[in-house]
Amino acid sequence: MDDRHRVVTDGPVPKHTQLRRILESLIEDELAPDAPIPSERDLMAAHRVSRMTVREAIGQLVTEGRLYRVRGKGTFVAAPRVDSMLELTSFTEDMRRRGHEPATVVLRSVEAVPPAPVRRALGLTASQTAYRVERLRIADGVPMALENGWYAADRAPGLLDRDLSQSLYAVLSRSYGVVIDAAKQALRSEVADAQTARILGVTVGAPLLVLDRTSTAGGRPVEQITSWYRGDRYQVHIDLARASDAGRVPWHPAR
Repeated sequence: MDDRHRVVTDGPVPKHTQLRRILESLIEDELAPDAPIPSERDLMAAHRVSRMTVREAIGQLVTEGRLYRVRGKGTFVAAPRVDSMLELTSFTEDMRRRGHEPATVVLRSVEAVPPAPVRRALGLTASQTAYRVERLRIADGVPMALENGWYAADRAPGLLDRDLSQSLYAVLSRSYGVVIDAAKQALRSEVADAQTARILGVTVGAPLLVLDRTSTAGGRPVEQITSWYRGDRYQVHIDLARASDAGRVPWHPAR
């Protein structure tokens, strides 16, 4: 009997755990990303379990990002998350190194006086301008992150005339001799508002991983950027060491 029709039995293993394993087998061996799983009614009938058992098993997989729900339509297989280490490298380099095809859509590029928090981060006066670059970052054709970056104009004059769809770290290095060599970064979570959800192709209220970062070159600030990553398609790994053994361990960004 294949997993689609296997009856869940009484025993030491909870029924929701048995059903979860059946669903995991479907996800891994039979169903493609974005394919629907059987309905709750079908799962109840095929495996002779209660609705509560079905919802518990599905709920665990939704929480872990293996499945996702669409109201009024059902539950679907989530695409695998893109793994990334927290390192000081560009999004383009990071995605290619991990076997993904990166792309970038420039949504906005202007020179303007930044808001006060950005001016402080970049060490600008109240009247100094900076370059604002808003970009959609894509991996394998799937929207991955929305970036809102500010760049010190005096470090890269004429930056907006460059090709901003490529790695900005590469542009800064090749065209201006500005090599990003350090950064301070904070991670937090948000839910997608209507505008961000539309750009990233997610539902309003979907979980996002937000990275706030200020990058420097030779000790001078160059970049202040906020990136909103899709929580269902992106995860980060962090190597940690005991402070007593390795001293202070910096967190570096994956872009």
